[in-house]
Amino acid sequence: MIEDKIQTTVEAHEAQAIPCARVVHADPDAPATAEQKPLPDSVVKKSVEQKSPAEWAYERLILYIQNFEEQLDNEHEIAVGFAGGDAGVLRIEGIGFFDPDIVTFYGTDEFGAKTQLIQHVTQLGVTLRALPKSLPEKAPKRIGFRLAADLEDK
Repeated sequence: MIEDKIQTTVEAHEAQAIPCARVVHADPDAPATAEQKPLPDSVVKKSVEQKSPAEWAYERLILYIQNFEEQLDNEHEIAVGFAGGDAGVLRIEGIGFFDPDIVTFYGTDEFGAKTQLIQHVTQLGVTLRALPKSLPEKAPKRIGFRLAADLEDK
């Protein structure tokens, strides 16, 4: 016999507001991914329904970027490659959103040229990449931790 759990109104609303995520890896010892980590309080204080598509995409990108950077060595920095285009890669130096539906990446391309990509959330498809540091003698830049701190300041 299957028992249905009766939910209070509050429980039902909380269940709707909490986003679902899941990941499976072939390697059971693979490092934890963004989908497996608890969401920061700053991300869950507003329900998904209260956020624009741009804000919600921005917040999740921050979690993916921070998780990716945690796995990099000191010789590499994060960059983003864009799916479906010939734009090359962009070393991430900033990321933002403009409600209701725009996400923007700021940085430099593989040749050092200042680059900005403005992307509609319905077209968002990125590949996070590890590139050798632009200045080998300097410490790697880690944008993910600054972005996460910004989420906490909201």
